Amino acid sequence: MRDEDALIAWLRDQLGEDGAWIGDDATSLPDGAWIATVDSQIAGTHFPPALDPAVMARRLLAVNVSDLAAMGARPRWGLLTVAAPGDFPHRRFFRSFLRSARHVGMRLVGGDLARQAHPAATLTLLGEAFEAGRSLRRDTAQPGEVIWLGGTVGVSHLGQQLLATVDAKDWAATATWHDMTRWLDDDVFQERRVIEAPRTLWPSIRRALVRHLLPRPQLRLSAWLIEHGGHTAIDVSDGVARDLHRLCRKSEVGARLFDDAPLFPAWARPLAEHLGIRPDLAAWTGGEDYVLLFTLPEGVRPPIGCVAIGEITAHRGELAFADGTPLAAAGWDHLDDGPG
Repeated sequence: MRDEDALIAWLRDQLGEDGAWIGDDATSLPDGAWIATVDSQIAGTHFPPALDPAVMARRLLAVNVSDLAAMGARPRWGLLTVAAPGDFPHRRFFRSFLRSARHVGMRLVGGDLARQAHPAATLTLLGEAFEAGRSLRRDTAQPGEVIWLGGTVGVSHLGQQLLATVDAKDWAATATWHDMTRWLDDDVFQERRVIEAPRTLWPSIRRALVRHLLPRPQLRLSAWLIEHGGHTAIDVSDGVARDLHRLCRKSEVGARLFDDAPLFPAWARPLAEHLGIRPDLAAWTGGEDYVLLFTLPEGVRPPIGCVAIGEITAHRGELAFADGTPLAAAGWDHLDDGPG
């Protein structure tokens, strides 16, 4: 199995002193006022090939902005590369992207266009720190701090699994560029029956698809953390378990996890049961939730909706539940074929 974290560690060694810049969600530039990040969305890897380009554009921006939120910055400037077939509806993509960019206060200032068989886009963002000289990092967690999530997790994994049940032939026969937007906006998918499920589950299915395809970066929570003295955060893109291991490894600490932490929302449990997915596995290893995972001193409570899942310990590299069961670093690996 290929290992993304091992490759990044090797790359840091190759860079020598410059390797210190690599390994966070983004990079704080030397003046401390600006933070840079880059991320991609690729058809067949991050979203179905028939996905509406308007949704693709919004998802691309959201996952990049989430990286800035994890570092304590708001988006300001962007460079965008789009590679797609000749019949790709570029204008629909750009209209959606620019509308979303204006909503978060970002300006598009350049990029590149290319032609290739399958749609893909890469966005580079330059973000302005909420407070110059301060950023949220992965290497500053301290023993005794409480570990928090910016909300419940695991629903995006359900959405991804729902999309995976749609056969490629079904996509070719029933999906057009605009179908997914219609699925998210109304009940057309009930008529299409591309995803078979009891009618009582359709509201949950819709919410799971929206959570997966249109994540919401937590900029307000990021600003709150900076304002209230927060210093450690990472955004959950590859699963809580894997990303918590990354945070603890960088901070040279361990974690004791609460056995009864409500990571997975109650409303999604019937849908998980229908799909044959264990809620605890979806929550800990599912990935692509794009909520913030952060630490705060004991007694400091974040905004309503955040979930306490454990506490930082001094036992370096030891992540376990209260009963001693270890938490494996399972989740998504971008160099492997699926969850690790």
